[in-house]
Amino acid sequence: MKVLIVGAGPTGLTLAVELARRKIFAKIIDKRDSASTFSRAVGITSKSLELLSPSGVSKKLIEEGVPIQKACIYRGSHLALTVPLYSGSSYFPTILGLPQDRTETILADSLASMGVQVDYELALNTFREETQSVVAQFSDNEEENFDLIIGADGVHSTVRQNANIPYPGFDLKELWSIADVEVDDWPHPQTFTLAQIKSGIVVVSVPIGKNRYRFVASCEKALEAFPLPLKIHKIRREGVFKISIRQARSYSKGRIHLAGDAAHCHSPVGGRGMNLGIADSAELAKCISEGNLDRYSVLRHREDRKVIDITERGRKIVTGQSFLEKIEFSALLAAANHLPFIKRKLSRFMVEF
Repeated sequence: MKVLIVGAGPTGLTLAVELARRKIFAKIIDKRDSASTFSRAVGITSKSLELLSPSGVSKKLIEEGVPIQKACIYRGSHLALTVPLYSGSSYFPTILGLPQDRTETILADSLASMGVQVDYELALNTFREETQSVVAQFSDNEEENFDLIIGADGVHSTVRQNANIPYPGFDLKELWSIADVEVDDWPHPQTFTLAQIKSGIVVVSVPIGKNRYRFVASCEKALEAFPLPLKIHKIRREGVFKISIRQARSYSKGRIHLAGDAAHCHSPVGGRGMNLGIADSAELAKCISEGNLDRYSVLRHREDRKVIDITERGRKIVTGQSFLEKIEFSALLAAANHLPFIKRKLSRFMVEF
């Protein structure tokens, strides 16, 4: 079985690791000149850790990551709700904070230990399907035959576009912002913090290392918007981005398959983007090894749709400006504060979702 994986982010690397673990050694390429130092995703769920455990990757992620022990929700600078993050029934009891570049490095090192290296500075130009294979043409003008091509190449996927797979959805109007900073004397080193400020603006802080935090906001300046006092020691990175909510019509077309952002994208509320890509890849590797690819698109499309719908609902609640959305958010906070079983259910949902 010859497999080409296009894209060496967490999705592509997970697929390559899971295939190599099953003695299927894929060719994995990336148009970047080296491994990324850019970290979009920072939260690793218990489910992802469970999926990555057979390869030994999870052990290394847990050794390096920050276990997030609780979630604090603020209305302005007022603490409105504290939720302990713990699930005794899941593989790992909470969410793990770790920069995406470190997750990628650990995956790539594991892949290299199995004898597979990423081919950097090599892009897929196009491909054509033939009776018994699909022929890939690369940026160095070389051609090679494969049994399967997997698009793990992000929202602007070359694989998806060349396969003419529709990617319906919509783009949010507002700009969001991101900041990766080192903070001195922050009293909540293992806390996920969400602050709702003004009307429809939300800022999130996630610990990703010693004294290091990721801030994300539904406005252009995350650090300025955060309502709690900060002693910033160093700004590693700041930027703005747009959010799209989209899902490919199908994840499979002939010998072509999609995973991760090439197949779906949604808001960062809930922190499930990278984790969905990991789940896609784990399932795809299983389907490839078992010769049961017909089930991949149907299964993962349905599961990913559920998460997209939930994250969209969550985004609308926490950033909502309508009267009903404000009432719904207030009612949720009140219920969790006064009804212990609601808080326990919310805790389990945040860890296990």
